[in-house]
Amino acid sequence: MKTIERKAVSGRSLTRTEAEQRASLLTVERYEVTVDLSGLLAGSRIRCESVITFTCHRPGADTFADCAAAVESATLNGVALPSAAEGRIALTALAERNVLTVVSVTECLADGRGVHKTVDPADGETYVCTDFTPDYARYVWACFDQPDLKAPWAFTVTAPAGWRVLSNCGDPQIEDLGSTRRWSFPPTPPLATYNTVINAGPYYEVRRRGAGHDLGLFARRSLAPILDRDADELFTLTAQGLEFFADRFGMPFPQNKYDQVFTPGFPGAMENFGCVTWMDWFLRRTTPTRAEWDLFSRYLLHELAHMWFGNIVTMRWWDDLWLNEAFAEFASNWAAESVTSYTDAWTAHLANEQLKAYFLDQGPVSHPIRQEVHDVSEAEATFDAITYPKGASVLRQMMTYVGEEDFSAGLAAYFAAHAWGSTTLQDLMDTVAGISGRDMDAWRTGWLETAGTDRLTLDHDSEGFILVAQGPAGLPRPHVLAVGAYARSGDRLERTARVEVEVEGERTRLDLPAGADLYLVNDEDLTFASTRPDSTTRDTFFDNAGRLPSPTARGVAVTTAWDMLMNGEATAAEAVRCLSGVLAVETSASALEPYLNLAVEAADLWSPEPEREKLLRAVAATCRSLSTVSAHRKAALRGFARTATGLEDVAWLQTEAGDDLDLQWRALVRKAQLGEQTTAEAQALLQRDPDPDAWVSRLQVRAATPDAAEKKAVWQTLVTDRAVPLASVHSVAALFWSAGQDDLLTTHTAAYLDLVSTIQNTGTMPATVYTRSLFPLFGIDRTFLERAESLAAQTVPVVRTNLLDRADRMRRVLRSRG
Repeated sequence: MKTIERKAVSGRSLTRTEAEQRASLLTVERYEVTVDLSGLLAGSRIRCESVITFTCHRPGADTFADCAAAVESATLNGVALPSAAEGRIALTALAERNVLTVVSVTECLADGRGVHKTVDPADGETYVCTDFTPDYARYVWACFDQPDLKAPWAFTVTAPAGWRVLSNCGDPQIEDLGSTRRWSFPPTPPLATYNTVINAGPYYEVRRRGAGHDLGLFARRSLAPILDRDADELFTLTAQGLEFFADRFGMPFPQNKYDQVFTPGFPGAMENFGCVTWMDWFLRRTTPTRAEWDLFSRYLLHELAHMWFGNIVTMRWWDDLWLNEAFAEFASNWAAESVTSYTDAWTAHLANEQLKAYFLDQGPVSHPIRQEVHDVSEAEATFDAITYPKGASVLRQMMTYVGEEDFSAGLAAYFAAHAWGSTTLQDLMDTVAGISGRDMDAWRTGWLETAGTDRLTLDHDSEGFILVAQGPAGLPRPHVLAVGAYARSGDRLERTARVEVEVEGERTRLDLPAGADLYLVNDEDLTFASTRPDSTTRDTFFDNAGRLPSPTARGVAVTTAWDMLMNGEATAAEAVRCLSGVLAVETSASALEPYLNLAVEAADLWSPEPEREKLLRAVAATCRSLSTVSAHRKAALRGFARTATGLEDVAWLQTEAGDDLDLQWRALVRKAQLGEQTTAEAQALLQRDPDPDAWVSRLQVRAATPDAAEKKAVWQTLVTDRAVPLASVHSVAALFWSAGQDDLLTTHTAAYLDLVSTIQNTGTMPATVYTRSLFPLFGIDRTFLERAESLAAQTVPVVRTNLLDRADRMRRVLRSRG
């Protein structure tokens, strides 16, 4: 028998032209995939057999199948095929009806593409999960790996006897084979390759009925108490989302079973049909704050919305990724505000995600929400704050533009017409235009096909107020928005006038009263635009933001102040002043914690060195005051842990933290940053902490320590060994680049640039996380940024865009510090 070298290949990136040609040629009837996981307790190899039945519309034509795993054998209609090249299996002289059978072997590694194996440090148990976005199914088995060649999938999986196996469709047949079991799953509806999934391991399970469905939650056994703690809320949110989307989309979720699997080592969250996979970082080891629940509720609803946007109806090609992601992001906020207890969803979105979108959209890697994507490698770079939160905010503007009733009716008609198929932008625009009667062509061009952010500024002349609108390249987009006038009433502001306008040109007259204390452009946050106060109230704007009467109004004011900071039109001190005023009165716990994070960032990262300690003390005082309010206590103490300026502050925090181990770790981090010895305390806390990933908390303390040997050791674990779970890379890296430690960090800034060329060899999510999170925050200058920008041109798109974005951010930060 010939010895086969079982080595996966990287494979060429599929181009749009190739995908269109293959889609015009083939119709895939079904996939039957047999997967052997039985050797994963001791080894790392998975053996798969993929049987693909498909028709060819031009018999005799040639094409190819995708397989970047090591191919043991491949036959087409019973005839052996030559070896694969560059991740492709050549298919020649196709018959009208064809059967392709491919046996492949892939390595299941912690950071592998397509499939991940993780060993729980708490008990040594092994867990395996697949992750096929954007085209990573080909790294595991043979397929036609493009979104529009949808087909039913039938999985048969052999796994160790003690494991559970989960896939898209529930209720498998299970055969006991002694040391292993065979799980045979019923066929799925027609799905894209990237929507399929296999999760396996000795999972802990909780089940419940909700919204007429059989709902399941799974986690590794060591996190069973955490899952039990959160199960009620997770089930409630899932049921609420299923009911809301079934009503608004005119189509119930078409399967009885809906599972959500929290698995170690998974790089994010993935909306696999009927079986969503989550990194188990989302199961917070300490009781989540309101803001954390708010964020997770929207993530949960985002993945649920994908059952419709992405699974039932799939984009034809990656230039319409927004049809999946922007809609899921929008729908999650829409549902949260409408039917859950998280009614501040859009305000929290504004305080978190939308700010990131404003930043990215005004930088060097801005792009249209919908853009031409040449190949899949380019698509990997579009999973960003423009496709997600900007897209969501723009869709909210679209709903405002056509009206919620017509918008919802348009979506229902869209799903009815295209269920289980693939669509483009025009399909949706035609449907909404037909229902609403509005011409969507100019709206589509301005909002979806034009990059950049409009600037809306309030001006006035002898006749009154004017809203001046400027688009990224001249004329503004069409906007429907409100402008509010606010006057002092005691120590608060009251809205005395609200004008809603439809912007169609550069200057729009506004009927606003003169003499107000504050004018708020984009009141109620109805559109996506960079806004500025009028010149007469600019200087008092930062002090008055906290006097605004609603969380959304305050959120718009904070966004304006932060946008001014990042564009060099406000100082870090002004941003801290604005945020401190808002924090003192904020009633929305969902928004308060994001504002605390912004205040800390302004003081610690954006401030000039001589002002840093003063601003940190100001934020610490705000946090200490807020800690007396029970609803804000945990978030406030977290903020205090990042801003304490002396050991007395740290000692006070440790007393206040009590049995809260998360806060105790944060206190030790701050103590380490201040240069104090923490080894014994950290070791004692590590022994007390039941979290299976508590070693990461210990590593965070080491990362914050101003010691060259510790920095070198942490860099080895974090960067060279890549031993830190992907969800925790940012928290460790942010502490590694601590303020005031520039002399210790300069050698590692050069190491970061050396690392960039190897980051691109990982998958989309690892490449994004490592490029962004490891980018130096201190110990750099403009020469470093120029080197990073020069290096970006030599990298793959996902690394290039994130590298340029981080360099742009730090260029703005250095200007603010200067």
